[in-house]
Amino acid sequence: MKKQSEKSWVVKITVLSFIISVAFTLASSEALNGAGYILAFAVLLLFVVLGIVFDMVGTAVAGATEAPFHSMASRRQPGASQALRLLRSAPKVVSICNDVVGDISGIVSGTTAAVLAARLAAAGSVSEVLISVGLSGLVAAATIGGKAAGKSVGLRHSTQIVLTAGRVMSIFWKDKKRRR
Repeated sequence: MKKQSEKSWVVKITVLSFIISVAFTLASSEALNGAGYILAFAVLLLFVVLGIVFDMVGTAVAGATEAPFHSMASRRQPGASQALRLLRSAPKVVSICNDVVGDISGIVSGTTAAVLAARLAAAGSVSEVLISVGLSGLVAAATIGGKAAGKSVGLRHSTQIVLTAGRVMSIFWKDKKRRR
């Protein structure tokens, strides 16, 4: 039975990855289509930050414990019951946050950087190779450095980060009241 559940999860995560990747790529393409340099750099920065934030949330979920959330949920603190749901599904949440959204953000930011480098090279006298290498290096450094910092923050402040994620979830998914 467990093997079937694992196979089902692999299929679901693969389909989810495809959907998110297509959505991010379309959003990036639409935003870059006819955009000026400032907007193009903002789109690039958005994808880098998105990857860092989701990686931090995934790390926080992996490092948090349920105990403080039980107390918060009993006091009906907003987001606490959703935070418990995140923690109870930690392996899947970590996979989605770190692997799916984090990795896709990295891929899309790399593609966005390549498009931006080609535009900059076409507009100026600097070679496309120099711009591409420089921009790729900056994006990689910002992503890796940001994720390293985000992991530290995620572990140090796991309870608050998971509660914040729970509060965001509570906007979209309300827990149904239990009938007795």
